[in-house]
Amino acid sequence: MPVMPSESRHLSETIERAAADVYEFVSDPANVPRWAEGLATVVENVDGRWLLGTGADRASVAFAERNTFGVVDHEVTLPSGEVVYVPMRVTRNGDGCDVVLTVRRQPGMTDADFDRDSGLVQADLGRLKQVLEGTS
Repeated sequence: MPVMPSESRHLSETIERAAADVYEFVSDPANVPRWAEGLATVVENVDGRWLLGTGADRASVAFAERNTFGVVDHEVTLPSGEVVYVPMRVTRNGDGCDVVLTVRRQPGMTDADFDRDSGLVQADLGRLKQVLEGTS
């Protein structure tokens, strides 16, 4: 039985920093708490696995292999074992760049929940801009 595509929102932020610098920052899981508070405020590397949060119910995150194309896709494995795939790109835009992250509606998610998640991600992208432009 085919799986139907989910509704997607492509959220973005233009950052006045070189794409290579932004890619280096966002592709390092240790930096997640500095810009993606909606995802985690604490990140820990345990035996080569990046764990998000504290306590027994931690999620984990795995990023795409390092690449020259600005692909920062990642998978978040929730404590339930469910895996959420998050497409993310850093692309050049003049002397700066655009960061685009796709939010997908998860099964059973209400409109209000989808809007809330999208708002949290957009806030995280705004925080990323502030951190990397030195305005925070």
